[in-house]
Amino acid sequence: MKKSVAFLTAIAAVTLSGVATQPASAGIRCQGPDQVSQYGLHRSPWCEDTYLAHIAGYSPRAIRQNPSIKQEACELVGHDIRVQDICIGFRQENGDFVR
Repeated sequence: MKKSVAFLTAIAAVTLSGVATQPASAGIRCQGPDQVSQYGLHRSPWCEDTYLAHIAGYSPRAIRQNPSIKQEACELVGHDIRVQDICIGFRQENGDFVR
């Protein structure tokens, strides 16, 4: 009885350690401003910020953590058709960017 419990404990420990050392494959994957999921593509703020950062030449982390950096990036490239919809919240009614 003790040997089988010890054997099962060892098997469980090996199995769990293998799970813990696997790379995180469930991270967010983006295709442009869209997030890739098992249901297809859909817009997500994370991917939009990453895409805007790529187009504007900024760090995605900086854009996510600092709204004024995002505003600056939108002022720089916000007229680019690829990011117009991402930067729409930084525009005034006349189409100019908020300063």
